[in-house]
Amino acid sequence: MSKAKTRRSANAPSNQLRIIGGQWRGRKLSFPSVDGLRPTTDRVRETVFNWLSADIHGAQCLDLFAGSGALGLEALSRGASLVDLVDNAQSATRQLRDNLQLLDANHGHVSQANAADWLQQNAGNRYDVIFLDPPFRQDLAQRCIQLIDQQAMLKPDGWLYLEMGKDEALPELPPQWLLHREKTAGQVCYRLYKLPRQV
Repeated sequence: MSKAKTRRSANAPSNQLRIIGGQWRGRKLSFPSVDGLRPTTDRVRETVFNWLSADIHGAQCLDLFAGSGALGLEALSRGASLVDLVDNAQSATRQLRDNLQLLDANHGHVSQANAADWLQQNAGNRYDVIFLDPPFRQDLAQRCIQLIDQQAMLKPDGWLYLEMGKDEALPELPPQWLLHREKTAGQVCYRLYKLPRQV
């Protein structure tokens, strides 16, 4: 599934997103017209990456339901050492590859796959930051959360970002994931969880 957002920045052209920080700050990138695809808004991204500012440089990241790549590309721009971008829409993944080539970003890797299937096939991967932003109202987050937890894909001291519709019920989360930040913007509720290092 491609990810989607409820609104775009007022000044952003249709089917374009803007990198808001880091080495590619101000760069505008295209994304395809895919049903339900909605890039994370500038305001939300700025908040999220402010939350992650001390940890994103050098981080290994996973962007599930990547869609336009707004979160994963922003992470690369801000110094992430690796980002895996996963989406099941062919047009979205093709554009993601084109955008990575345009940016000369060889530390971003794109996979066209169902998110849950990809998690099962890559169970040995470990990440410092996981962005989980499934299409709203399709009950896709729960299975991904279960797989991430069961396969220990989030490193100790790692972060999981979860974005959902404001009116959606929160999935069941592992008790060891601690809510660090939570905000609402329009019809979107976004949360950042931390997996503490065991003492």
